[in-house]
Amino acid sequence: MNGLDDLTGLKVFERVVSLGSLTAAANELGLSLAATSKRLTNLERRSGLQLIQRSTRKLSVTDEGKTLYQHAQRILHELHQAEEALLKQQQHLSGTLKITAPNSFGHRVLLPLLVEFHRHHPEIQLQLLFSDEVKDLIAHGIDIAIRYGELPDSGLIARQLLDNRRVLCASPAYLQQHGSPTTLADVAQHRCIVIGSHAETEWRFSQDKVHIRAHFLCHDGETGHDLALQGVGIVMKSYWDVASDLRSGKLVQLLPGIAESNAPINLVYLRNQNATPRLKQFVDFLLQATQKMTI
Repeated sequence: MNGLDDLTGLKVFERVVSLGSLTAAANELGLSLAATSKRLTNLERRSGLQLIQRSTRKLSVTDEGKTLYQHAQRILHELHQAEEALLKQQQHLSGTLKITAPNSFGHRVLLPLLVEFHRHHPEIQLQLLFSDEVKDLIAHGIDIAIRYGELPDSGLIARQLLDNRRVLCASPAYLQQHGSPTTLADVAQHRCIVIGSHAETEWRFSQDKVHIRAHFLCHDGETGHDLALQGVGIVMKSYWDVASDLRSGKLVQLLPGIAESNAPINLVYLRNQNATPRLKQFVDFLLQATQKMTI
């Protein structure tokens, strides 16, 4: 009975019986008469049953064919309903998207975009997890993540959202008290605010790098930003995060053109989620929205 898993053959059989003609079924299905006859013959051969007795003038459905016809109608009707339900779900997206992003980027850049996306797709529930800790997507049930920098080869799909120019900056009060570095080597002699988990690290720039020992070590970018505004040291931050403070004079960029680096902001998600309609819609929306941004 393994012939009954032939869905195309089942469709052909149902149409032949319903219309009472191979020719009529072929015309409706957009198949040649020969292809229609072959599909029907293959179904009978694989099932081991004669379903239709054929002569030059008429078709006669066997008892086995009548039984199969009743089930085929129900199966194909339910399949059609399933297709319509999926199409409706794609047109009116619903369900849940769990999104993680670095704290500062999530609040300053991503939130307004999420509000706009929600206006277009109010039936999608957005679950937000803003943290500077890199979360494992599978372990935390996360659909999509925003991450900085080059990503190692993995089972994730990565799409670049934005360039991420990073700069050194400090408050005028700090510079008045400690002076302003004139070279990258000078930076290592200053009080530095390091964001991360290692007190000793390297700040890498387009042209060079400098070894840093933290005077203040913090685990999130917002704290590092606040410490710099309080005048306790030099911090390396994304330009979009400190741009308003640089314009207002609350912070001063140091060594412009020298102490700058670029760690792209990427959107990442699991490969096996690529076909999820709501995820695809969200990815397309973010890519289009960030193309218009200048930060």
